[in-house]
Amino acid sequence: MDTDKYKVDFVKLSKYFFTFSIIITLIGVIMLSVKGLNYGVDFREGSSIDVTVNKAFEKDAVEQFIVDQGYKKDHTISVSNNRVTIRLGDVLTHDQELTFKKGFQEKFDPKASFEINTVDVEIARELQTNALLAVAIASIGIIIYVSIRFEWRFAIAAIIALLHTSFIVISVFSIFRLEVNLTFILAILTIIGYSINDTVVIFDRIRENLRFAKLKNTDDLMTLVNHSISQTMTRSINTVFTVFIAAFCLLIFGSESIRMFSLAMTIGLVCGAYTSIFIASPLWLVLKNRTGKKPSKTAATKTS
Repeated sequence: MDTDKYKVDFVKLSKYFFTFSIIITLIGVIMLSVKGLNYGVDFREGSSIDVTVNKAFEKDAVEQFIVDQGYKKDHTISVSNNRVTIRLGDVLTHDQELTFKKGFQEKFDPKASFEINTVDVEIARELQTNALLAVAIASIGIIIYVSIRFEWRFAIAAIIALLHTSFIVISVFSIFRLEVNLTFILAILTIIGYSINDTVVIFDRIRENLRFAKLKNTDDLMTLVNHSISQTMTRSINTVFTVFIAAFCLLIFGSESIRMFSLAMTIGLVCGAYTSIFIASPLWLVLKNRTGKKPSKTAATKTS
């Protein structure tokens, strides 16, 4: 087999990648068990208030206004140049909405405009269920697609890599208490799409190289995997980097409403590239060696 362009033994290094991934996963499990996720108003009862203003305000002043209004449940506030976003743990009635608007306009900006969305307990639970169902259906669809196009070992490796990518993003949001809302779920599904695309490209190259390779032993199979990853490395990095730049610009210059989406995308793209290149293919090799029929080195010597 030809010498690899990048001269990196990905398979030999895979034990370090696997160890790192296991450690990250364990940390994520611990953090999720202790802290859980910081659900936004989309997934718990409460009200979301987006206020468009004509001048900037100090966050502390808005915080004091919320306290003066008598809202004692957990709430979050974010203030930008012309926008104030408030997430209340209280479900506002129509009269409370009118009182809030009047009080805000009197204290801060008479020309302020409001967009108020309220979610009750039943809707929040339904949204949580539908979000989990969407991720589950996407995962099942990927398993079926990869199994038909390649083989079941490729499908198992791909889905483990995707779950690993998603779990890292979820763990980061849990550790830093970042808000999880519907845009976060959209980001996870988008990340799954980009990650499986990179993974399938590498798997397709492995399958193509398998078609013409003369494998005599396990070392030849390891060389083939290394060679396949090297052949697709530039393409994978360029694709992810291009989308990463777009997501990062949205994170820096985008509005507050898509901030968590952009952050999840930025983290997920990096994690997705890592798992596609360093986890998925070596994991397939492990499954292939354990379940596939391989010629032994002794048999190969006799044949030659």
